[in-house]
Amino acid sequence: SDVANLRTTARKEGDYYIVNGAKKWITNGIFSDFFTVAVRTGGKGMGGLSLLLLEKGMEGLNCRHMKCSGVWPSGTTYITLEDVKVPAKNLIGMEGNGFKMIMRNFNHERWGFVVQANRLARVCLEDAFNYAMGRETFDKKLVDHQVIRWKISEMA
Repeated sequence: SDVANLRTTARKEGDYYIVNGAKKWITNGIFSDFFTVAVRTGGKGMGGLSLLLLEKGMEGLNCRHMKCSGVWPSGTTYITLEDVKVPAKNLIGMEGNGFKMIMRNFNHERWGFVVQANRLARVCLEDAFNYAMGRETFDKKLVDHQVIRWKISEMA
């Protein structure tokens, strides 16, 4: 994601922000009642970003479930925002400070992805090894075939 250059805007009008834009690939968005939305309240780059809290029922906020192969339960959502009137009190933190908050969250989120991917790879390796230990072909265990041992060692 190129967070610093996002295009969803929030224009301040009195005690409200008027939000326009779209958000795509929002995991569990279809099930959510509230959204933390990054918006451009200032100029270009990271200094112009802020965070707003939006409610699903706000006029102009529409959610559409995206049909993604293999991840139906994730509730992946496409959200459109057309002149959504958001109270200024829904600003999270200070205006223009959104990029810092997003990056702080991304660091933990990305570390979680690394841990999950590593663990899943280890589970796959263990399952492959256990299968090779139990399966027999040509009157010997699968793991006793040199090419299988080589493939398992490459996985490790």
